[in-house]
Amino acid sequence: MSQRMRYFILLMLINLVVIVIYLIFEHLRRKEKYASIWMKAGMMLLCPVVGPLFLLGSFLLYKLFASQGMDLSDVVFSKERTDTLQRPDEDVEKNMVALEEALEVSDKKSLRTLMMNVIRGDYKHSLSAIALALNSEDSETAHYAASVLQEVLNDFRTGVHERYRLCLVEDEKQAENCIHLIEYMNPIIEQKVLTDLEQHSMAERMDEVLFVRYTNLGSGHFFNKSSQKISSTMYEKICQSLLDVKEYETCGKWCQRSMKQYPRALSSFTCQLKLFYSCNDRDNFFRVMDELKESEIAIDNETLEMIRTFM
Repeated sequence: MSQRMRYFILLMLINLVVIVIYLIFEHLRRKEKYASIWMKAGMMLLCPVVGPLFLLGSFLLYKLFASQGMDLSDVVFSKERTDTLQRPDEDVEKNMVALEEALEVSDKKSLRTLMMNVIRGDYKHSLSAIALALNSEDSETAHYAASVLQEVLNDFRTGVHERYRLCLVEDEKQAENCIHLIEYMNPIIEQKVLTDLEQHSMAERMDEVLFVRYTNLGSGHFFNKSSQKISSTMYEKICQSLLDVKEYETCGKWCQRSMKQYPRALSSFTCQLKLFYSCNDRDNFFRVMDELKESEIAIDNETLEMIRTFM
């Protein structure tokens, strides 16, 4: 047997050993479909040396570029935040429950499918659900979640900056611009997917622009009668944003403004109840509760549950 033939047989044996090691490794890892694994093994068998080198090169390029760690400094997720989250609607709540269950079961195929279904929808209102997957053991699912969150949050920051500049211009559209900024910020802020520092900064900005709107109401500049009032919903949004970052004193000011403008609105009472509940101020909590009981305002389930919990 010639020396060239010996080298050829040795290469074939090494190639066969590489294929066996690859099959064992993929079987233990269980992250890829069996059809794909056997297809790659067949390619390595039919293309000795070149096949394994091609797959190795592809794997290294993927690790170098596609799966490198993403900057998650602007994305925060914790169990505590999930428990206190205000879910915007029933569909989002269903998504969150489904993702929580999928993460518990750790079925990678089902989790990826569910993640893609969430992303295909109006995912800007499902960010808190998507954030659940950041801690997934499946790197591909976590990568999907991080990519979506970064894209949305980067667009959000740009949008806030542009709209904030318009709010600083003192013209006939200033009031409208202030309200538009609050309405733009709130859907993201209430989902609590920013860092504590940025969440706090955004809440302060909401307070700042709404205060511009509020002070101009008294002066009467640039406003017509149809736009004289800040809505009770808007008061509720700013109070909740300030409560979330523990700005109790500033929140108290907005609670008073809401009560002054909407003394018969349930939200004016609930804002105060939430504030005193968060501060553990029993005296004022029961004072507001008594005032609410004496009024003819209908109480919703959320308010009733809060009162029961506090008592």
